[in-house]
Amino acid sequence: MDWHAFLRDWSHASASRGFESKTFGEIGGFPLVASSKGDSSKPCIYLSSGIHGDEPSGPQALFRLLNEDFFDDRFHWLICPVLNPAGLEAGTRENLGGIDLNRDYCLCESEEVSSHIAWLEKQVIPQLFVSLHEDWESSGFYYYEINLGGAVADYKNLLAAAAPYFPPEPESVIDNHKVTEPGWIHHSEHPDLPEGWPEAIYLAKMGCPISLTFETPSSMALEKRVGCHQAMVRESIRCCL
Repeated sequence: MDWHAFLRDWSHASASRGFESKTFGEIGGFPLVASSKGDSSKPCIYLSSGIHGDEPSGPQALFRLLNEDFFDDRFHWLICPVLNPAGLEAGTRENLGGIDLNRDYCLCESEEVSSHIAWLEKQVIPQLFVSLHEDWESSGFYYYEINLGGAVADYKNLLAAAAPYFPPEPESVIDNHKVTEPGWIHHSEHPDLPEGWPEAIYLAKMGCPISLTFETPSSMALEKRVGCHQAMVRESIRCCL
């Protein structure tokens, strides 16, 4: 996929739907883009994707939702559709410097994360954070939830929304995390590694009350992964706000 073209298309499509986009950094000739829309007094939803360069379905899901006019006037929207564009272009999990960006939100060694945090600090604290990911080792769908006392995400409804695409991941331990229920990991606001903060941990430290990180199986068809992510964005917003 041509990620330069994707970002150009995102810019045009988002502007035509009332978003204001800001370039908060540049890496490897790619802009780092954040788009915002809506009254800041309304509940804020922040969505991100593309932080791992071997996980292309999230950005494509957000782009389809954009073209379907999903991002209406009910909420204040913040969207970072492609956090690791150079990694996506190269097809690597890490950025061009070999850094896993989703473990860099404490040390901030990468230009991508340091500039992203500078942008985040200027925004209102989201009431809901949704992050779209993939897992090369899973055979089914699963998600992480960090909840600091926000609305309770309905586990059964989330899995029902994913069911047309994937069953829940059957493993009882996923990436060294014991599941709360099949396909659901309730994670604390504390990182697994003291200095290896993911984006979701940083959002929790900011005070975001609920964070949902959705994982689709990379070995499955791209179309199904994209469709599942679209369904999860829709359902998470329906059940949490």
